[in-house]
Amino acid sequence: MGRRSSHTPQQLRELILDAAQEIIDRSGLAGLSAREIARAIGYSPGTIYNMFTNLDDVVLSVEGRVLDALDQRLSDIPETGGNPEARLVEIAHVYLGFTREKPRLWNLLFEHHLPAGTNLPDWYQKKLEGLMGHIERALASHFPPGREADRQRTARVLWAGVHGITSLSTADKLSVVTTETAGRLIDDLVGTYLRGLHSAG
Repeated sequence: MGRRSSHTPQQLRELILDAAQEIIDRSGLAGLSAREIARAIGYSPGTIYNMFTNLDDVVLSVEGRVLDALDQRLSDIPETGGNPEARLVEIAHVYLGFTREKPRLWNLLFEHHLPAGTNLPDWYQKKLEGLMGHIERALASHFPPGREADRQRTARVLWAGVHGITSLSTADKLSVVTTETAGRLIDDLVGTYLRGLHSAG
């Protein structure tokens, strides 16, 4: 690590976020504190609060990194020749794989809660909407113009279902309810849901 004076404010922010992300990846959210971050980067805890409003601000920024990484992973999925089911299944499997690679960072998105009365920042909401957009675009052929609200709702229903499967799988609790693999359940969920949409349409 360079001398303290050699770090610009932006570099210092990145050092703080790198350290916070590493701590969470290793020890979970419970292991994160300003003191631990400061120890890792060789600065005083007060320096962290010069760069960020509070520890929640640090955690939200780490969450933003996780959301960006997942968004990039979904963006890298190759085209499936206009087959919406294949596209959605691939999105779901990529999501499952992502949660297994970094379970503590993924769990951060759902374990971290802001103080009561505090809203998520606009930039965070935009990242969430961007992730949902991958699913909505894959569903486009099932919803003609004028049914955007139905498409948005369906995308969130599918995501919630896949999220439930991945949560059980990541927590090693899936075997409590079924002998099937998470991948097989995801295939069944997406395929059955889309067949239902096709029949209803």
